[in-house]
Amino acid sequence: MAWAIDPVHSQAMFAVKHMMVSTVKGSFDIISGTLNIDDQNPDQSWIEAQANAVSINTRDQGRDGHLKSADFFDVANYPLITFKSTKVVPAGGNMYNVTGDMTIRGVTKPVTLKVEYGGQNKNLYGQMIAGVNARGTINRKDFGLNWNKALEAGGWLVGDEIKLEIELEAILQESDAKKVVQKAEADALRVAQDVKLGVSKAEQNLKSAVSKK
Repeated sequence: MAWAIDPVHSQAMFAVKHMMVSTVKGSFDIISGTLNIDDQNPDQSWIEAQANAVSINTRDQGRDGHLKSADFFDVANYPLITFKSTKVVPAGGNMYNVTGDMTIRGVTKPVTLKVEYGGQNKNLYGQMIAGVNARGTINRKDFGLNWNKALEAGGWLVGDEIKLEIELEAILQESDAKKVVQKAEADALRVAQDVKLGVSKAEQNLKSAVSKK
């Protein structure tokens, strides 16, 4: 079933070493995409998601401006970061290894994320929602984000390893929501029919027992 990412309740976050000793964290504030969740056949599930690179936010305007420049994301030419899954492998319980093609700055590389499926529930507006948490690590240089500066005491200003953490809440699309309701109604009707049939058989058995006396 198709689910649309709810950007208000979703986050795409990252962390990178700064000056070799500390960690700077940031996020992309504009994200969107679609999930297909197949509870019966998880390996048939998939996700297509994107983050607007222009919306990068590290809580420092000067740093954000540098990250948007050609030294890093070059948002004027590559405004979107995308991920399209190619394989979902169950990893026990509600955990999955999701491999897909990640594209940053026009460079596409395979990336595997460790995904936790949070399940489904109904929100305050009566909509079915699903939750997903994904974590992974990439090397920024694999995607052409090569800028750096040597430190006087040794080492580099920016680390190469980028830790990713993505929290997604998605809303079941209306057409699929109707299917869920229809299935629930059909299941309820089938149960009611089974109960009715059981009662009918019980009455027949009672009548038969009485007539034999």
